[in-house]
Amino acid sequence: MSQTTFSVRMDSDIKQQLDEFCALVGMNTTTAFNLFARAVLREKRLPFDITTDPFYGESNMAFLRRAKTALDHGKGVEHELIEVEE
Repeated sequence: MSQTTFSVRMDSDIKQQLDEFCALVGMNTTTAFNLFARAVLREKRLPFDITTDPFYGESNMAFLRRAKTALDHGKGVEHELIEVEE
């Protein structure tokens, strides 16, 4: 099997952390990327889920906009602070 070079640009702090992690688990970064590539090809998908934070979903953002508008118009409800002791 012939070999080729694959170049990736990334934040230098992330690269350093990745290098350190790979060393901890007994491999180098090249091996980690090869494992990633093989997993993608084997599973025909990224080997992890990519999701967004539901807080920033459209329905929640619409709710927050309505709540802010209500507060801006003096329609908010003031609640008493209740401290809970452990």
